[in-house]
Amino acid sequence: MSLRLAATSAARDVTVDLAVADGETLALLGPNGAGKSTVLGMLAGLVRPDTGRATLGDDILFDLPGAWRPPHRRGVALLAQDALLFPHLSVRANVAFGPRAVGASRAEAAERAAEWMRRTGTTPLADRRPSELSGGQAQRVAIARALAAEPSLLLLDEPLSALDVSVAADVRGMLSEVLAGRTTVLVTHDALDAYLLADRVAVVHDGRVVEEGPTRQVLERPRHPFTAELSGLTLLSGVRTADGLQTTDGMRVRGTAPAPIPVGAPALAAVRPSAVRVAPAPDPASPPAADTIPATVTALEPQADLVRVRTDRLDALIAPAVLADLRLHPGAPVTLHVPLDAVTIYPA
Repeated sequence: MSLRLAATSAARDVTVDLAVADGETLALLGPNGAGKSTVLGMLAGLVRPDTGRATLGDDILFDLPGAWRPPHRRGVALLAQDALLFPHLSVRANVAFGPRAVGASRAEAAERAAEWMRRTGTTPLADRRPSELSGGQAQRVAIARALAAEPSLLLLDEPLSALDVSVAADVRGMLSEVLAGRTTVLVTHDALDAYLLADRVAVVHDGRVVEEGPTRQVLERPRHPFTAELSGLTLLSGVRTADGLQTTDGMRVRGTAPAPIPVGAPALAAVRPSAVRVAPAPDPASPPAADTIPATVTALEPQADLVRVRTDRLDALIAPAVLADLRLHPGAPVTLHVPLDAVTIYPA
């Protein structure tokens, strides 16, 4: 079923306006405290907004200050970071609880439980108790329990954040299969989850949706600094030049523009830090080389097996050995080499 939400919670400083098409997965991205979980709470019936309206298909979830449908009558399933399985029940009984809770007979609940254990790869665990499960196994069971209830809307609140990287990859693969064609809202802070699981994304910042659209479009051509950070890009704002972009403080970068942009028109540029090279600052008497930018290191941050070199101009991702060779430290002057294909320019 399609979802439409437009609501405000003054107490939590959240005002949101979202739509999710029937069978679509929407990822809500944003920093901690941005309001993502509050949005899920509104939809699940755990947070009562001050004003607003939410519909799921033809059903009104709320239309405040009047109508309010209680959580158990919404056809909505919420899966949190922790599996929250019933410790005294077996895996089979936990999964069957979902359909039983919405009125299915014992026989029907058992049949649905068997089907969703098969689809989530948890059938071999059917007779175990939650205390005998790993984190990844428990989360699979929780997903099976939620889907066995056949909800009209599935809400996922960072379901992979508590899992080890290798386990998360396995569960993510399973989710990509079971979410197909199911109306879902997924809260995550991981761009990989959005790329692999979501049809569209909405970026929430300070309780507001600051940008939304198809996943690749938003993450590869961000319009908000947080979205760029999440995507691992550096976002620049300025005006189009004949061969690139000039920022408001005069920095120029060359780059490619997939669509024509008139010279002088407002434009944005996304720069890939992995393609930016860092070199020592040149002799001040030497003229600057093409595609180079003088900069000053502001911070050094480990990022997987690389180091993110933040400067007052652009970021760069380099190997630790390069960092050691250059003896970089905050305050060090450097030269950034920015290849043409590292910069994508698009309309502001």
